[in-house]
Amino acid sequence: MSANNPAAVVVLAAGEGTRMKSATPKVLHEISGRSLVGHVVTAARELDPADLVVVVGHAREKVSAHLGEIDAEAHTAVQERQLGTGHAVRMGLEALGGSPSGTVVVVCGDTPLLTGETLKALAATHSADGNACTVLTAEVPDSTGYGRIVRDAGTQAVTAIVEHKDASDAQRAIREINSGVFAFDGELLADALGKVRTDNSQGEEYLTDVLGILREAGHRVGASVAGDHREILGINNRVQLAEARRLLNARLLERAMLSGVSVIDPQSTFVDCTVTFGQDAIVHPGTQLLGATHIAAEAEVGPNTRLTDTTVGIGARVDNTVAVAAEIGAAANVGPFAYLRPGTKLGVKSKVGAYVETKNAQIGEGTKVPHLSYVGDATIGDHSNIGAASVFVNYDGETKHHTTIGSHCRTGSDNMFVAPVTVGDGAYTAAGSVITKDVPAGSLAVARGQQRNIEGWVARKRPGSAAAQAAQAASSEVSSQAEGSDGGS
Repeated sequence: MSANNPAAVVVLAAGEGTRMKSATPKVLHEISGRSLVGHVVTAARELDPADLVVVVGHAREKVSAHLGEIDAEAHTAVQERQLGTGHAVRMGLEALGGSPSGTVVVVCGDTPLLTGETLKALAATHSADGNACTVLTAEVPDSTGYGRIVRDAGTQAVTAIVEHKDASDAQRAIREINSGVFAFDGELLADALGKVRTDNSQGEEYLTDVLGILREAGHRVGASVAGDHREILGINNRVQLAEARRLLNARLLERAMLSGVSVIDPQSTFVDCTVTFGQDAIVHPGTQLLGATHIAAEAEVGPNTRLTDTTVGIGARVDNTVAVAAEIGAAANVGPFAYLRPGTKLGVKSKVGAYVETKNAQIGEGTKVPHLSYVGDATIGDHSNIGAASVFVNYDGETKHHTTIGSHCRTGSDNMFVAPVTVGDGAYTAAGSVITKDVPAGSLAVARGQQRNIEGWVARKRPGSAAAQAAQAASSEVSSQAEGSDGGS
């Protein structure tokens, strides 16, 4: 472990977050595909700490279960009663054995915009300056309500953090504020936490009191200034949650565009932090890319498209489509108004067209399902064409069954394939057929009744109706034409 890699990172995630007005713990609210605490843990992992501990309290069962899903190596420490930030850090250190040797970084679990780069800069400054404590600070346009950073004019060491209500006019003019993120010497931190008092209006142990204790003992307290003050924004309500989502989304889209992706309208485009792109991909307005979605090079998605955990191959085109856990092959064409459900796999240069729904369907290279169809629990070979308004009847009320259509098949419009059934390579099916039996390769299947016309049915069964009147008029016109033809012969 290098000097800049901390012995531990302590994430404070015990608070209830009452201002969120939610049954969901605050740190489990999501933006851009991760929970708030998930973003913080991800940034903290970039420090490569020897240990990472998350202090949980409110709804700790839910938070601990979530941490087990996103970072199985993270420790948890329980703060039974929320007795202040100093108390929370003390619980975290006790879970790690009490007094880590090396740097301990403390971060808040509700700061999803905080980056690993900023934390690395904090750790590097802490090590280079030989500080007992280094505060992550930021210079903000309006410091109202924040704790001000007061520095020594000569050494630039931090001499105090003064809360807004306690600040003098001169101190209120200071724009450098406290972020609530710190790097400490682990052994000095553990010792100082034992000296923190609770004789304050809240009766709590404040972590910021540690700074004064360290200074009184002759240790240096320094600061590392974040490059972007928005990184330190904490989330306390849904308005701030939405603002953080907007900022993070803009950051993710900027990163994508700088890497060679065309985002036509960033204001109407939303991506998760787990989405990846190939060079020269194009994203049209009104598009949401979620989960583990990947848009390959030269692929084009949107407008008005939502893809979740979906891969889009090189040069594919996806228009006005919803897809979940689907694989879209290179140069495939999807939409408009298609719905690809989980298990859909589209081959190279295949097509799923307007108002087509697929589920657990493998559609081969060059195969087309152009219009108004449902393809569920099916395998279709290469270079086949599925006629309009076709339905793969896969469910008998209890069990799902599979349909197989071979390669180079041509199936007629308004076909029903009642699974389990197989249509062999090169076979045809007639329009309007209900296919209930296997069709051998190269055959034509016709499964429909003979047409029968019952003359005069409308006049007898619907007398006086508009239809009957129209039919009578048509019959009279035919009779007149026939008489005219006879008279001229």
